[in-house]
Amino acid sequence: MTYVGESRPAVQTPGPQPGQATLKDVVAAYVGLTKPRVIELLLLTTVPVMFFAERGVPALGLVLATVVGGALSAGSASAYNCVYDRDIDEQMRRTRRRALPRHVVTPGAALVFATVLAAVSTVVLWTWVNPLSAALSLGANAFYVLGYTMVLKRRTTQNIVWGGLAGCFPALIGWTAVTGELSWVPVVLFMVVFFWTPPHTWALALRYREDYANVDVPMLPVVRPAREVGRQIVAYSWVMVATSLLLWPVAGTGYVYPVVASVLGAVFLVQAHQMWRRARGTEDLSIIQPMRLFHHSNLYLSLLFVAVALDPLLF
Repeated sequence: MTYVGESRPAVQTPGPQPGQATLKDVVAAYVGLTKPRVIELLLLTTVPVMFFAERGVPALGLVLATVVGGALSAGSASAYNCVYDRDIDEQMRRTRRRALPRHVVTPGAALVFATVLAAVSTVVLWTWVNPLSAALSLGANAFYVLGYTMVLKRRTTQNIVWGGLAGCFPALIGWTAVTGELSWVPVVLFMVVFFWTPPHTWALALRYREDYANVDVPMLPVVRPAREVGRQIVAYSWVMVATSLLLWPVAGTGYVYPVVASVLGAVFLVQAHQMWRRARGTEDLSIIQPMRLFHHSNLYLSLLFVAVALDPLLF
């Protein structure tokens, strides 16, 4: 039994009639399949790690190849996700304007597009970066599609906890692109993103919980009251902040990173506790204001990884 709402009939999303879609519409639709905003976030956790691994400025060509290969891989995973989830995307307010629900692109064409992106990404990373980075990128793509999209998302409230592992791989890819090997340093950053993902995603899912309830996707805010969601967000936030501070002793950073991580972490914890407090006595989203934490979580991760990049440059 879901906590919020009952399933409702599919909402038919109007799309262009045959012959009406312009070239601009089609190009925009294909770009939309890659979810560019997700790509931006993933690259934000890749490039700073390259600076940290180099202990300075890495070769521009290597950065470019890693960025291009990583962007194509992330775009491929998103496009596969759009193909598989097109049935529920058509019913959700947040996603019904995507290319497939609007019928600007056919599922077959989107599937081919996703496969070509995956193949080109692997070739770019294998040829101009290294085989280990290519394998990690391909593994992240496969896990996101097969593990999260096809298995976890529609079956368990732990969907984004474990499904979020795919979004942690850029930290490993950025490190291996420079060093050619793995170590504990990128694993710490991998875990920071892992523990960051639930507070970030649950805040968004709380805002759109009726959408998820209507399509029977058991996101935590759908099957648990807001106060419980807030409690778990706080728990993950504390572990995330503690994990972020591990980079100082593990990697032997200068003082820029631990100072920035401490300040950012303290502010994030205040935001998480405030949202939890607001959620204890109400289910009213206008009072809980989950999107405040969601937007702050983006800022937190961005600035934390900027500190990762700057630390070796300043000390």
